Amino acid sequence: MTPLLLTPGPLTTDPAVRHAMLDDWGSRDPAFIALTAELRQRLVDVANGGASHVAVPIQGSGTYVLEAAAGTLLAKGDRLLVLINGAYGERMAAIAAGLGHAVEAMRWDESAPIDPAAVAARLSADPAITHVAVVHVETTTGLLNPLAAIAQVVAEAGRLLIVDAMASFGALPIDLATLPAAAILASSNKCLEGTPGLGFALVDRAVLATCAGRSASMSLDLHAQWQGFETNGQWRFTPPVQVVAALVEALRRLEAEGGSAARLARYTANFEMLLAAADALGLELYLDRAVQAPIIVTFRSPRHFLFEVFYRALAEAGFVIYPGKLTRGESFRIGCIGAVGPGDFRGLAAALAPALMAATQA
Repeated sequence: MTPLLLTPGPLTTDPAVRHAMLDDWGSRDPAFIALTAELRQRLVDVANGGASHVAVPIQGSGTYVLEAAAGTLLAKGDRLLVLINGAYGERMAAIAAGLGHAVEAMRWDESAPIDPAAVAARLSADPAITHVAVVHVETTTGLLNPLAAIAQVVAEAGRLLIVDAMASFGALPIDLATLPAAAILASSNKCLEGTPGLGFALVDRAVLATCAGRSASMSLDLHAQWQGFETNGQWRFTPPVQVVAALVEALRRLEAEGGSAARLARYTANFEMLLAAADALGLELYLDRAVQAPIIVTFRSPRHFLFEVFYRALAEAGFVIYPGKLTRGESFRIGCIGAVGPGDFRGLAAALAPALMAATQA
């Protein structure tokens, strides 16, 4: 039996998405050019960004598009403020610093959401900051940051906002008609329920137009990639054609499901069933429920708990989970996303008790 991946991605995909990968495509063929155009349009449509933003997919994982964005959107002399309350915020800061950009950071505890008022004060006190970066859902814990409020204070301060939406795009609401963001960055293999291999940026068209020649990388240049698509509809370098086909199918399925709101409702039902089972077993949620997104859920490890035993018992029952990523304290994570539903989580609930017993008595 193929296990269900209850992780933050890669994750369980629908059979139709996997089936879409069976065909071969010529990357310069008109049929694949049309498929790429559909991909780009559907990505923009998910965030209602067609009036202002363009979709620029790029080969590689989500981290690749983070690096592409930092290399393309930040100019020499710009200063980036990264808002950090987990490992993925730290990663954004490390990427930008590694590219030689001036980077500052504001940090919160891993259990605390970012405070927009503190961000506003920092921007007011430091006019040299040109860009702000934030993780929408911090996958370290599953914490949901207040994106709309952060975007508002950044816009009021006249700075540009870059959003890591890896763990939110396709499920949690992002409306670029009302959300002031220079760029939304995400990948194929999380809430869109595609397969790994594609990152993408939804970038404000006017902002991206100013970035010609800025990137020091040939392959991670979002402006050049955009211009390639606009010129002839083709990828500049060989694309992962089967992954593109799978993502287009996944986006069609997202539309058929009822869009992001319907997907969020399914994930929320998964989340509520998981919490009910965890509460019955005395498992402690790491975050306050008010800031916990129904995406990936972190639990504190019980006393005398062997994660390897717990992991193996759940895997044998058909469920793959993730270890914790906290900087302090032992934990583990269970994802609510992917092509899974409440029925699958009823099966997980039945498997948790014997797995926990084995892990605490080993």
